[in-house]
Parts: sequence; structure tokens; C-alpha cells
Amino acid sequence: MSGIHIDRVEVVDVRDAELAGDDTVFVAVRAAGETGWYGPVSSVVGTYVDKILAPLVAGVDVTDHQALRQRLRVPAVASPEAHASWAMGAVDCAAWDLHGRLAGRPVADLLTLTTPRRSVPAYVSWLTQELTGAVELDTLASVLAGSWGFTKWGLRCQPPRETTTARVLAQAVERTAEAAGARIAVDAVGTWTPSLTLAFADHVDPSALIWLEDPLPRHDLGAYGQVTRTPLPVAVGERLSLRENPATVINKVRPVALTLDVVGCGGLTQAVEVLAAASANAVPVYPHGRSLIPGIHLAAAFPEAIPAVEYRLQWEPGRQRLYAHPWLPEHGQLRLPESAGLGTAPRRTPCHAHR
Repeated sequence: MSGIHIDRVEVVDVRDAELAGDDTVFVAVRAAGETGWYGPVSSVVGTYVDKILAPLVAGVDVTDHQALRQRLRVPAVASPEAHASWAMGAVDCAAWDLHGRLAGRPVADLLTLTTPRRSVPAYVSWLTQELTGAVELDTLASVLAGSWGFTKWGLRCQPPRETTTARVLAQAVERTAEAAGARIAVDAVGTWTPSLTLAFADHVDPSALIWLEDPLPRHDLGAYGQVTRTPLPVAVGERLSLRENPATVINKVRPVALTLDVVGCGGLTQAVEVLAAASANAVPVYPHGRSLIPGIHLAAAFPEAIPAVEYRLQWEPGRQRLYAHPWLPEHGQLRLPESAGLGTAPRRTPCHAHR
């Protein structure tokens, strides 16, 4: 299939179609009487797509994802705003959905020359449960009940909480791991300092921890260079910028896992290149749950490089009600449908476009 060119890109707000979900904006890429979808994304991302990216996309071959990537990268890299990368990723993923629909195949089939796996393992996160506070036993029990690969919890340090010391953080990890009966992952969501991270490494029992994700607010390669000289297992990747060289970040940080956001990094086309850099350095990739569906297709296409995807248990079920065909986990697995495209079409759409 070739010679089918994108007619236009539209942005649609489906908020009156479904109340659930934190975002309700979908990007639509149209060609040959068919529509490719990606969403939900924020209103800010939708506005950027509508005003900046949509005029650049008309006329690009639906199957030439590298050409589309180059068109989208120029403004996205030039913009200092993180939502520019998200907007690029949303258009890219909608174009992949359109490609899959026109080809009559799931996107995972288009990403690889081999046969994708049909079921993708997931680990589960519940980041609003802060381990430095009282752990709610009902929440812990419900999260552990799903046969997930492992669990991930919040471990933020919010100033001016002077009592949140490295020892307190380490004790919180070890206490929760003991209650769970297994090692856990934790996410600091960029709220720690380098000195706190180094002190935490001195106090925590590594046998309780799968990884500490994003302790620092950005990829400070000098600071991470100090952290990686400790036994502390660190994961990064959700905040990977289009301005950063993925191989450089991986080589300097030396993470035990790359928690790449498939849409936030610039889309599936960009994510495949990042995945190659991670694989060359033997770093496993665990796609971030905010972009669950393209992450599933990437994981299905590259099972050796991606052990599992993140399923955000407190948010994802509500977001799934936006889709025509919700993706529901079964025994810690997410099954890849046989239907064409990504599987990101909204359940129904209103008549008006986003403004």
C-alpha cells in the first residue's frame, strides 16, 4: 500500500460523549475516506496539534512514518514546551492507526517483520498511595489481587516535609515490600534532590526494591552519574526529551529500566528508535501507562526488549470508557486484538471540533 496521502488532521473533544477520564480530546488523521485516531490527550496538546502541526501534515504519505516524523519534529524540537512532544506523538499514533486501518492489520503487525505476541504482560501502579504515609491495607490488597508482574507505588518528597528523610523513605519501601510479600518499584516523580537520593541508597535494602523511578526532576547526567555508582536500581525515561540523545542518557544514567512514554517521547516512530538504543545497551523498556495502547502494540512487536507495560489501576479503567472497544486486563495480561489499527477510536464523537 502506497500513494495514499493524508487529507487533513482534526481535533475533536468528546467530553459530552463520556464524563469519565481526565482528558477528552482526540486527534483524527483522515485519508482515503478512513480516519485514524489517537486520544485522549489534554486540551493544551489538542490546541497545539490544531494550530501548529495540522497544517504541516496534509499531503504526507500515510505509510511514510519517517517523512511524517521529520515534518513534526521541526516545531516540536524548537518548542520549549513539553506538550509539543506530546502533540507530535498524538499525530504520529493517529497516523499509525490510520495506516493499520487501511492495511487491515493491527499496528503491532506493521512494526515488526516477525509475528507479534498476542498477549502482553503488565505491571500495576497506584501512585496516589504515598508509602511515607499510612498504607491503606484495602488498597494494597486490591492492587495485589490482579496477578500483575509487580507493583509500583508513590514515594514523593514534598517540601517542607523535613521528616521525609532518607531513612524514612527506606523504611517505607521495606515495610511495603514485606506487606506485599515481594519486591516493589517506587516512583519519586522527580521530587528528590541528588543528596537525598544518595542518602537513600545508603539506607535502603536493595532486595526490597525493583527500581526507584525518576528521583530527580530532569536527566541531570552529572547527578545521575553519582547515583549510578551506588547499588541503587534507578529507572528513567518517562520525561525523555526530543532534544536528548537516548543513547547518551542511557549510557550516563545506566538505568535498570527505561520507562518510556510512547506518545510523550514523540510517538511510535520515535519510540522504535529509542527502543533500539535501549536494546543496544541491554536496558529493558517498560512503556509508561499514560500511553498504554501504543505501548501495548510496541511491546507486542518487540517482546524481547519489553518485558511488560504499566497499567495505572487508579486511572486507566475510567479512561478506557472513552474507547469504542475498551482494553481490559485479564490475569495481569493485556490481549492484542485482531482488529485493524491501534484500537484508539473514541466510543462516539460529537459533531463539533475542538477549539
